[in-house]
Amino acid sequence: MRRGHFSLNELPAWSTLNGVNFLDVIVASINGRGNGLVAKKDLISQESDSEPLTLLTIPKELVLSAEGVEEYAKENKYFRQLLDTAGRQSARGDILLFLLYQLVLSSPDYQAGLGPSTPWTQYFSLLPSHVSTPTMWSELELSYLKGTSLDSAVAAKLTVLTKEFDDLRENMATLPYWNDILSIDESITIRDWILLDALYRSRSLGLPKSGESMVPCLDLVNHSSQATAYFDENSEDEVVLYLRKGGLVPAGSEITIDYGQEKSPAEMLFSYGFIDPNSAARSITLPLEPLEDDPLAIPKLHAFGTPPKLKLEEDESGVPHWTAPFVYLMCLNEEDGLRFRVLQETDGSRHLKIFWQNIDVTDVSNTMKDLIQDHELRQIFELRAVTVIMGIIQQQLEQLISAQNGDSVAGRASTKVYQAISQLRSLETSILQKSIQALDEQRDQLLRDDTVVEYLTMMGSDQNDPGAEAATDEEDFS
Repeated sequence: MRRGHFSLNELPAWSTLNGVNFLDVIVASINGRGNGLVAKKDLISQESDSEPLTLLTIPKELVLSAEGVEEYAKENKYFRQLLDTAGRQSARGDILLFLLYQLVLSSPDYQAGLGPSTPWTQYFSLLPSHVSTPTMWSELELSYLKGTSLDSAVAAKLTVLTKEFDDLRENMATLPYWNDILSIDESITIRDWILLDALYRSRSLGLPKSGESMVPCLDLVNHSSQATAYFDENSEDEVVLYLRKGGLVPAGSEITIDYGQEKSPAEMLFSYGFIDPNSAARSITLPLEPLEDDPLAIPKLHAFGTPPKLKLEEDESGVPHWTAPFVYLMCLNEEDGLRFRVLQETDGSRHLKIFWQNIDVTDVSNTMKDLIQDHELRQIFELRAVTVIMGIIQQQLEQLISAQNGDSVAGRASTKVYQAISQLRSLETSILQKSIQALDEQRDQLLRDDTVVEYLTMMGSDQNDPGAEAATDEEDFS
């Protein structure tokens, strides 16, 4: 659908009309960074100041949160119909429906009939029509993510967005006005929905009272790992941007906030479309799949409850550490003392329960590493886990190196995308290589453990003893 027009020159009048206060700061276009907030004069905040210096205030009525969506639905019956029909599944989904509504209201193609516009209707037209997040990249650019941790993540996200839009079309078919837009004019497409999602992910903020929200004007403030400002909600529920205590921003310099020190390079690229080269966060998250020959794979996944992940993270010294709670569940079997039972309640409902050493651990199955610490074979279990993790990392590294050697991104992708992909590949290659080295040392140490040596020696002798094998076969048969 065609976008409306709203320029930066119109923002001061809009801000005055809607109670947004800029204090010694202005919004300006910043080379290579889009719009941003700039100091009109030297801004200084002393450590001894009783109150932080206020730079920007936004009234609660403009905050686009779950509560804000509900308030608007009370005022606009047409939006309430849309929300009742296609929403109320999540705060994110409801906010996307609100943005979709503003897209229509602000479009020059809008023929009226959906109620009056809101302050967000005009502000929406100031938001970019393209966001550099991977979900908005071309198919060619997406192909260069092969081997990185974002490859499967972006593909999964696009699949989810496509299903959401298909469900949206189906639900909207019951609303005459929206059915005309979707079915006859085809004004709203999957690309619009992908854009709305990208706008939400790249501009939403976690507020202490309102939760995940979009805040007009505050969403124009750019990121820096050495941020000079921070935001909060005051006693009047206004969203306020403050200068950090001890901060100094010269006139004409940009004011920044921190989008998240703990976010990995892949998370930054996925949500915001860039990687901060100055960030100290160096981590990678990979999906974990059950072992192919594990007969308990399905119940293990069900009992664990959440999609299992492997996280590799470097500490301040550059030493990598791995976290993967599910891998310990992967590496345990019935002969170790792991059991699954289906319990039926008096009301007829059935529940899958997981037991370790005859103790119900269903609610704490994500802490198997702690639960096995007192077992005599805990070093064996640790060796299994390390071996599995090494295999996963080695496979990921081979895919990444193969992808790097098999294509040439330069000249076939935008400069911004090319730089982001190169950064991501370099960072993840380094983390994977360091992790393999650390795990190799951990495995060698485990293989020298007396318990492990004795266990492996015993297992080797059993495999070489035909009588033992025959007895085992007979026992299995019986």
